[in-house]
Amino acid sequence: MSGPQPVGSARTRTRTGPVIPNSLLAMVALILTEIMLFAALISAFLIVKSDASLWPPLGQPRLPVIVTAVNTVLLLASGFMFYWANRRFRAGDFPISRKLLGMAVFLGGIFVTIQGYEWSKLLGFGLTVTSSIYGSFFYLIIGFHALHAVGALVAMLHLFLTFGPQGQSASRFLGTQVFWYFVVGIWPIIYYLVYLS
Repeated sequence: MSGPQPVGSARTRTRTGPVIPNSLLAMVALILTEIMLFAALISAFLIVKSDASLWPPLGQPRLPVIVTAVNTVLLLASGFMFYWANRRFRAGDFPISRKLLGMAVFLGGIFVTIQGYEWSKLLGFGLTVTSSIYGSFFYLIIGFHALHAVGALVAMLHLFLTFGPQGQSASRFLGTQVFWYFVVGIWPIIYYLVYLS
């Protein structure tokens, strides 16, 4: 028969930490609002596009579908590298994790650089925010994604530069990873709807 347990014993201990890490909870809240923003932008784009007799309008350049497809593969590879970096981080293999994280940052940086190059070429061909509703929606939707990609890359770069067993917590790593997954995950949808359909 067991008597009353002293305070602090195994039976009376309660969990003191959060069930969901604060960084992850904050990131999920942010991502939910961002999903609503992108849903609104894409819905407006699809409505305007469905009412147009000709899409894209005459005189507007065609989007670089093939280059952007290759760029999409680079972005997906970056997300895959981040996934493996987190797996190695949780296993305590910090040198390999840091290398994988560096690859994720590098591939993400290439993605953003290629997007910037695409924009400069499209601007040269006459696709601007004021050239047509087509250009307005293109730069609005793709620009918002680029803004998110740059923000996530800054967070990833900070994670990379401060990397080490004492440099970060698993929750900070996870929060950054979830934000990058959002950037990576929403891009194929945008690519399909804006570039291909």
